[in-house]
Amino acid sequence: MLLRPETREPPVYAVAGMPLAQWKVILLGIGLIVACVIPFVLKNFYIFQITLAIIYAIAILGLNLLTGFNGQFSLGHSAFYAIGAYTAAIMMDGFDINYVWTLPAAAAVVCFVFGFLFGLPALRLEGIYLALATFALAIAIPQALKSTVVEHWTGGVQGIVIIKPDAPFGLPISQDMWLYYFTLAITIAIYVASINLLRSRSGRAFMAIRDNEIAASAMGVNVSLYKTLAFGVSAGITGISGGLGAIAVQFVAPDSYTITFAISLFLGMVVGGVGWLPGSFVGAAFIIFVPNISESISKGLSGAVFGVLLFLVIFLVPHGARQVAIVGQQLAGRFRR
Repeated sequence: MLLRPETREPPVYAVAGMPLAQWKVILLGIGLIVACVIPFVLKNFYIFQITLAIIYAIAILGLNLLTGFNGQFSLGHSAFYAIGAYTAAIMMDGFDINYVWTLPAAAAVVCFVFGFLFGLPALRLEGIYLALATFALAIAIPQALKSTVVEHWTGGVQGIVIIKPDAPFGLPISQDMWLYYFTLAITIAIYVASINLLRSRSGRAFMAIRDNEIAASAMGVNVSLYKTLAFGVSAGITGISGGLGAIAVQFVAPDSYTITFAISLFLGMVVGGVGWLPGSFVGAAFIIFVPNISESISKGLSGAVFGVLLFLVIFLVPHGARQVAIVGQQLAGRFRR
């Protein structure tokens, strides 16, 4: 008679008698309801700021896929953001193409290819040397956009002015409200696609390369392919963010995408938590709203106040919002039943 080995079911963690999985679904539902209601209770200026924060969250998410999940440091994602923004603006202003169709072109066709091609020579670089290469890219792109060779398309230093789209189908909402919902829908789609990517074979290859490139290669992972693919996907997502940013701001100019903006995106990733996708939204909110808070405290010393607040955040939670979430889970674990 054969005895079957004893099997144990994995423990189900609960808070207040309800499994954590159900709590996550409930909180997600509440968050979506709040997100849908926000435009009806805020003024257009605040709706615009929240929309811009969501757009930046997409760019930080793209950067996080490259740095947090593939281990490649980049200080040049403002370049991909600028390319996406200019692609959308040129298509709308010069070719009268609907803004909806500019986003796939800005990401899938232009930014993905540009990021993939940039990733090829970057294969020889690692760590701070790769960061310096992307830093050079962030410095070069704004200057290239001012060049007289492409001035006919880019508008040179004056940039391009585009028109903010109206709500379709005669919906009785403002332009800012419609753009908010449009951006929110795209963000949800990108977030879900990113999660599925990380759970796929390609996502596991990304993380294997991040953890140990030699071991990943020994296991049969095509390191060169997946590193360049990570650059392409990251640049593509950032390009979508740039296209949305151009539509929201209604203006693109080279000086809007300087190295300062690239550092802001990197800062948002660090504050949100490297390698944690939900932190992208926290980081975006930080780089959008904290400077305003600093200016309200002291207009003359807003930069110093921002630096102090940033220092406190890094000192108290060096791993960003991800560390706060981990502490919250540990506290919730004390109430398991």
